[in-house]
Amino acid sequence: MPRYLLIYKAETSQTPQTPEAAEEAMAAWGAWMETLGPKLVDPGNPVGKSWTVTAEGAREGGNKPPIMGYSILECDTLEEACALTAENPMVAGGGEVEVTPLVEMDI
Repeated sequence: MPRYLLIYKAETSQTPQTPEAAEEAMAAWGAWMETLGPKLVDPGNPVGKSWTVTAEGAREGGNKPPIMGYSILECDTLEEACALTAENPMVAGGGEVEVTPLVEMDI
């Protein structure tokens, strides 16, 4: 079954600013993840501030809005992965989620 990478993006101003807000956000994430059941094959992790590396070198900063974390779903179709992602707390909080298929490679 195909796997899909969910890339969470939001401005840092959209992240919880108090311990109470962080606890509420974690509860929302837990509830959303429970609805996914076995389709959630990797709950992922948050990520730190990124750097961009080019032929000219490395520089602090990355995408706008910045990447905040990731998860991996296993779904029949991209449409199903997107539908399941529509209820994600990142979307509800004003951020966005990029959904992309993971491409299997024989190496």
